[in-house]
Amino acid sequence: MKIPKAYAQSEEIIKGSRFLAELFPVFSQAEVREKIKSQKQKYPDARHVCHAFIAGKNAEIMGMSDDGEPGGTAGRPMLDVLKGSDSTNILVTITRWFGGTLLGTGGLVHAYGNGVKNVLLAAEFEELIEKTGFSLKTDYQQYKIIKKVFENFTLYEISEDFGEGIQISGKIAASDFEVFSQKIFDGSNGRVKVLGKR
Repeated sequence: MKIPKAYAQSEEIIKGSRFLAELFPVFSQAEVREKIKSQKQKYPDARHVCHAFIAGKNAEIMGMSDDGEPGGTAGRPMLDVLKGSDSTNILVTITRWFGGTLLGTGGLVHAYGNGVKNVLLAAEFEELIEKTGFSLKTDYQQYKIIKKVFENFTLYEISEDFGEGIQISGKIAASDFEVFSQKIFDGSNGRVKVLGKR
């Protein structure tokens, strides 16, 4: 299962109508609602802001909206493409500015489905890994040893705070946490303990 790394967009003009597909990483339904609200405020001149999303560790939360397009012509084809992409924590909105020519139901299904396919191609993904937060305190002497241990692991969102001692926090794959903690404990001769946090 993959998750998007960052925002992406793609755009298409079909028979005068402009379709702007935008992809966002999301982590909850509340975030989805906020994002859709802000999209509608951002494009007050657009006819429709349709969306589909999938979220949750097992892609168990999903939703969609036709936002005024004929039923089943926008949200459903968008969600179908997302479901086939093996990804989660993802929201795609497609904003449509009407160009004067009706596309018919087949044309709309094609336009919205394709919009999602194109924005997925434009996006960068990473594997969904369950991560555990960690923090540790060290002195300047042990810092070099700890940084050596860091080189053997993939760490995320590291922040280092230098004061009297050094406070380090970040995230690591949950499956690596025990080994990582032990290596730091051993490497510092038991002076540095790693605290885990969900």
